[in-house]
Amino acid sequence: MPRDIGSELDDAALIFNGVRPQLFGIAYRMLGSASEAEDIVQDAWLRWQACDRSKVLNPAAFLSTTTTRLAINAVQSARARHETYIGPWLPEPVDTSADPALGAERGEALGFAVLLLLETLSPTERAAYVLRESFDYPYRQIAEIIEVSEANARQLVTRARKHIAAGRRSSVSADDHRRLLAAFVDAAQTGDLDALEKLFAADIVSSSDGGGVKGVLAARIRIHGDEKVAKFVAAFSSHFWTGAQITWVEANGAASVLLARDDVPYTLLTATTTPGGIAQLHWVMNPSKLGRFAPSAAATSPH
Repeated sequence: MPRDIGSELDDAALIFNGVRPQLFGIAYRMLGSASEAEDIVQDAWLRWQACDRSKVLNPAAFLSTTTTRLAINAVQSARARHETYIGPWLPEPVDTSADPALGAERGEALGFAVLLLLETLSPTERAAYVLRESFDYPYRQIAEIIEVSEANARQLVTRARKHIAAGRRSSVSADDHRRLLAAFVDAAQTGDLDALEKLFAADIVSSSDGGGVKGVLAARIRIHGDEKVAKFVAAFSSHFWTGAQITWVEANGAASVLLARDDVPYTLLTATTTPGGIAQLHWVMNPSKLGRFAPSAAATSPH
């Protein structure tokens, strides 16, 4: 007796939900946007529903291939949007406290610094790097997914690795990262120029993503250099931190600070920290990018 459609869809949903975290992890790393990644995953689900599943020998491979190809196509339009974005564009942060690797074999390509470097790669280089470095896909499967030869897949991964390595800074331990960020929050609230400069790498870059939203006072350009960034931070210390609820969260695998007023988040602050000090400050202020975080009932101290 043939199975009813409801039972078949239940089976399809069971299979899909089993690999969904990985599909989201692929799409998020490719796009740097949780909301866009959710759209890609939803599109993959619709295609999984509509296809003849009896002919799919490996559902996980089918779904990862579908998701990656959808993401490659989405990268093209996302890049065009980022070029016309008002002010610096930063990734939409995700809460990694529950899933440190975000559905991957490893937590690679989750940090803001690497996501921003991925933005400079071609869509296929980005896909090859993510599939190999985050999910440990064999080169043969990567080649099938992005429709190139296995030799070309290896070349794409190698090129991407070199590019990421060239732009990547040496990191510090999680404890040192939190210590540096906590010291920055203290110095920023008081506008202590000397203390701020001592925390920064000489070539620090500060990026504020407000998306041009009315009422969001984000800098429209990136600020470069320890002295300039210290003066920039000190200039708004008197009002930016006033009445702020400060909550420590884990965003993209690193300790970060969520700022809110009356339980409404207005900034997520994260940083790239190195043995030479804080090398990058990332201020996510676009309200549409803060929905995945909420201040705790009792805001926590930065220490």
